[in-house]
Amino acid sequence: MTIEFIAYNRTTQGTGASRRLRRSGRVPGIVYGAHADAVAIELDHNALYYALQEEAFHASVLTLSLEGKKEPVLLRDYQMHPFRQQVLHIDFQRVAAGEKIHVKVPLHFVGEDLGPGVKLQGGKISHVANEIDLACLPEKLPEFIEVDLSGLNAGQSVHIADLKLPEGVESTALRHGDNAVLVLCTAPRGGSDAGEAAAE
Repeated sequence: MTIEFIAYNRTTQGTGASRRLRRSGRVPGIVYGAHADAVAIELDHNALYYALQEEAFHASVLTLSLEGKKEPVLLRDYQMHPFRQQVLHIDFQRVAAGEKIHVKVPLHFVGEDLGPGVKLQGGKISHVANEIDLACLPEKLPEFIEVDLSGLNAGQSVHIADLKLPEGVESTALRHGDNAVLVLCTAPRGGSDAGEAAAE
């Protein structure tokens, strides 16, 4: 899926200018990286606000259309107003062809209620993480990683190394020796014979 959005060059900078920009329904931002100068941009607030509600906008290579020129970028950071539904600022990083990118990708858990740990042993699924740091070439970036929990017993857990990552995609944490727990099936309080057997 290709997500394209429109931005405009921002000619005025500073706190006062940004405040005036927000009052006019725009959001100040910046695009940097890929061995090029950073560029100050502005975007339509409402279009951006609704785009940020989409999971794919956070974990995909996006197409930025700026003054008629299109380039691939990643969403790197954004700031929201403390209590209003208002985007205050946003940062994008250019994607360079042939260079690996590092992105947080969401985890999609399936089969939670089908596993023996929940269905037969009375266990409860606990999510420790809902996303994972991945490194890959831009064209290899998955929108999400599916985690199948249908075979999980009470007392068992799923670690990063248990994931089936697409070819050419690697976990940055695992590369540094961190095989963290992502989800676990806790045994019922007081334990159960089935749960204890599964844990063993």
